[in-house]
Amino acid sequence: MAKFAEPMARLIDELKKLPGVGSKSAQRMAFYILRSSADDAAALAAAIRTLKEELHLCSVCNNITDVDPCTYCSSATRNQRLVCVLEEPTNINAIEKTRTYNGVYHVLHGALSPLHGVGPEQLRIPSLMKRIESGAVDEIIIATNPTIEGEATAAHIAHLIKRPGVKVTRIATGIPAGSDIEYADEVTMLKAMEGRREL
Repeated sequence: MAKFAEPMARLIDELKKLPGVGSKSAQRMAFYILRSSADDAAALAAAIRTLKEELHLCSVCNNITDVDPCTYCSSATRNQRLVCVLEEPTNINAIEKTRTYNGVYHVLHGALSPLHGVGPEQLRIPSLMKRIESGAVDEIIIATNPTIEGEATAAHIAHLIKRPGVKVTRIATGIPAGSDIEYADEVTMLKAMEGRREL
């Protein structure tokens, strides 16, 4: 591998820490930054610094925000008694794209994964339970990923929540719209059969 000047090598090493960025991509980005104007490089550095300084977790739902509570939790037009539980803040965008959900969110920041050392204590479950115990929630929609970890997390949360007055639902999973049944794997097909509904 080519030897780079220490500042360039350090930048490449830092860029390689980003998800999906290997050595070649990190080198291309580093050289792009080097060739860019001083103003562009300063703007990039300032944007990263501002991101770290000004963004934090919402004290109610754990979404990433620059105001507390976040815009969802403070909205007067959203149903504050309907809470959608998600694994990551990035999942909110997928729900919002439907333009049909008008509730609020609760972000766990992960899923149960004993093999990776992630137990219930590493997730933001206590703050969810606090919201429920306050009596401010009518329905919890568990929208964790349809993976082994996501299903385990959903089952764990459903077990914790079971109580009169709080409805617990799970998002449907199965065959994606526009796809062919022939190419569905066993788990997807099983979920599709389990989630069937009457026409």
